[in-house]
Amino acid sequence: MTTAQPLDVQPTPLALLLLGREADPKSERGVECPGDLPSPSDPDLVARARAAKEKLGDKVFVLGHHYQRDEVIQFADVTGDSFKLARDAAARPEAEYIVFCGVHFMAESADILTGDEQKVVLPDLAAGCSMADMATAEQVAECWDVLTEAGIADVVVPVSYMNSSADIKAFTGKHGGTICTSSNAKKALDWAFEQGEKVLFLPDQHLGRNTAVRDMGMSLDDCVVYNPHKPNGGLTADELRAAKMILWRGHCSVHGRFSLDSVNDVRERVPGVNVLVHPECKHEVVAAADYVGSTEYIIKTLEAAPAGSKWAIGTELNLVKRLANRFAAEDKEVVFLDKTVCFCSTMNRIDLPHLVWALESLAEGNLVNRIEVDKETESFAKLALERMLALP
Repeated sequence: MTTAQPLDVQPTPLALLLLGREADPKSERGVECPGDLPSPSDPDLVARARAAKEKLGDKVFVLGHHYQRDEVIQFADVTGDSFKLARDAAARPEAEYIVFCGVHFMAESADILTGDEQKVVLPDLAAGCSMADMATAEQVAECWDVLTEAGIADVVVPVSYMNSSADIKAFTGKHGGTICTSSNAKKALDWAFEQGEKVLFLPDQHLGRNTAVRDMGMSLDDCVVYNPHKPNGGLTADELRAAKMILWRGHCSVHGRFSLDSVNDVRERVPGVNVLVHPECKHEVVAAADYVGSTEYIIKTLEAAPAGSKWAIGTELNLVKRLANRFAAEDKEVVFLDKTVCFCSTMNRIDLPHLVWALESLAEGNLVNRIEVDKETESFAKLALERMLALP
């Protein structure tokens, strides 16, 4: 009998990247943190985080995104969505260290908006964003070539969602476009259509489609989806010329899970429920909901809701759980829209051990996990962000 010889299989660069053993500086994915993290079961983690933060004093400013775990949020100096936090960081020039408890593109935005002397730290470099990863600089450059060949690039204005890499923001700035958030997407699109005839919306197709159709009165036929994994985006030149909205084929892995069945099911389970969803959800979910808006809109809507009201929320579970606990005391019932639990897996990589490690390292004078955008990219990305800030 012949003895089987072992296969000499070499892992691909992508496999190594996903395993956290390699780095791609043009990607939202990251690598393992250097050094030793405290054990997750360490009973002294809270005390250690508090002590390190107190030792650093005004030198550190901790930002906590709404989707973070409670164990991390408790140490945040401010909480909010990605752009609010980046602006809050810029408003604290005395802070030498900005510790961003969020994901990679958020830390990049903070670095773009803060001073050169300030250092932005991401507690875990592997806290990326799957949506931001769905549009790379190379893919978007190729898309622009396709639009040029179709003879429409000169009338297309790029609008990029805040949830994008610094490279994509820089592309947007370089080509006369602007950035948007989920709360000002309509203003950004109104501005864009004053500059040109068409919009290339990156990288979340759902926010682009929902804003165009629900808020601006366009039809679904006005929208086409550009798939970067197909030749010419899977579109003909005629289809591109006829479209008003050219939507990038990207989505949020959390909000994309909600379905029309989720809405119908919760209405049956909770009579009289109000369905409140984020505009990153699919169009059919948004169309079936009672209220649609950004994370800040969701929070403010619940704050203004009457006692005894019932709400099913279509957004990240950490936030929904926090809101449910907060508003239970006001006799407001808050439930998760779907029966399937859905955390943002990359956002959840920022846990208490990583935060403790980062704070203690800074307190000992060791700068770790700095997020730094190169000057050329920063200048064009900042130009796109400044166009957004100038929106009425």
